[in-house]
Amino acid sequence: MKRIFSGGEFEAKLGYCRAVVAGGFVHVAGTCGQGDDVVAQCRDALRIIKEALEEAGVSMADVVRVTYMLPDRAEFEPCWPILAETFGDNPPAATMIECGLIDPKFRIEIEVTALV
Repeated sequence: MKRIFSGGEFEAKLGYCRAVVAGGFVHVAGTCGQGDDVVAQCRDALRIIKEALEEAGVSMADVVRVTYMLPDRAEFEPCWPILAETFGDNPPAATMIECGLIDPKFRIEIEVTALV
């Protein structure tokens, strides 16, 4: 098993790591990005996820499952072009959940599982 840390502020506060490589999969924790709106945060979250996957030796093309969590489901549609660009050629199984996030400034949180 391998643990991957990004140095994010919540890793130490909550006692978790960005990703864990185990059982033939890379499990990437729910990831929020920085930015002024949902689109900027979506792009940044995907960048952070991509970096964790690369450190684990895989890529976005290896993602088999993705979960999107948003406090307002109406904000999901503006992200669709980014998600289609990211996963379009290798679409994973996906779920979108409307829920509260850890801080109101966050507009989207993304969690993925990739095959090693």
